[in-house]
Amino acid sequence: MNIPARSLVFTFCALLVAVAPLRAADTPAMSTSNPRADFLKLLDRPRVPLASQVSHVLPAHAMPGAPHEFRFSFAAEAGQRVPGILLKPANATGRLPVVILLHGTGGKKEDEWPLMRALVERGFMAVAIDGRYHGERAAPGKSGAVSYEDALLRAFRAPAEPHEHPFFFDSAWDVMRLVDWLETRDDADAKRIGLYGVSKGGIEAYLAAAADPRIAAVVPCIAVESFRWALDHDAWPERTGTVANAFNAAAKDAGVAKPDAAFARKFYDKVSPGIYGPFDGPAMVPLIAPRPLLAINGELDPRTPPAGLKECVDAAQAAYRAAGADDHFRSLIEKNTAHKVTPEAEREAVEWFVRWLKPEAAAKAK
Repeated sequence: MNIPARSLVFTFCALLVAVAPLRAADTPAMSTSNPRADFLKLLDRPRVPLASQVSHVLPAHAMPGAPHEFRFSFAAEAGQRVPGILLKPANATGRLPVVILLHGTGGKKEDEWPLMRALVERGFMAVAIDGRYHGERAAPGKSGAVSYEDALLRAFRAPAEPHEHPFFFDSAWDVMRLVDWLETRDDADAKRIGLYGVSKGGIEAYLAAAADPRIAAVVPCIAVESFRWALDHDAWPERTGTVANAFNAAAKDAGVAKPDAAFARKFYDKVSPGIYGPFDGPAMVPLIAPRPLLAINGELDPRTPPAGLKECVDAAQAAYRAAGADDHFRSLIEKNTAHKVTPEAEREAVEWFVRWLKPEAAAKAK
């Protein structure tokens, strides 16, 4: 395990646990001078042993030279085990660069299989996990989308902090614990860990990367946005619409017949406190600098409105310029594209990781 790297994040985080947990009502008072510290403080919880379990899968249809597949799980916290898939090139030796993949709302880790294969073909280890209340983590008898919305409604109804934050934040914690687990493996290069996410997973990706400097390169796809800008310009329904059942049930609980931006703020304050303030895109995305960041968005995506996206991009460009790393940041806006992942976007993501994590270096070291 790479103890110094792990300690960099979690020793600091441990120093924050003595501070009283934030309540939704405390959100406006959170310091904006250090959003990383505030976010770590909100995320932090008792860390249980990883207690990882790994099995090597040999599919009946596997051909010679096919990637090695592993199924694994680990404990992110008490009562929460994270299941995942790990693929690595056949006959790989030494430590490989790793790319973690995060799915979108209603998805599951298996959805990332094609991109995982593409990454393995370029020399990476690829890892995909189920987000909170998705895939194997959905409640018995329910789909991932339904189970996820049930959890959001529970969070809204919680009387006070601390409680779950399944809307982006808890999965960001899972990613940080996944990095802990990767650090224990002798076939993973903990200094070359990339993170890719789609939509919900993309938001989780830039939040996790902002919080955890062990993540070396990031590609959030159809995800970078400003929640505050959307609230201020009546563009919020596209985002709350991704969890419409939970949002509408919360409005009914609150006696709100026609939800507006004011109620949307109250909803966010409970399920993801700070998401339109100190933890909004324009505050968190720049924290990734100077690490390589490729933000992919669709020109016509109503969930990431261009003006709100521009606030994030401008803030990121300023941070990368100040760090002397302009070439480490790129905003790719796909023309005539709405909220979808295109084959071109996936190819750009793969090339970004190849450029900055250099899988060929592992091949040369064999």
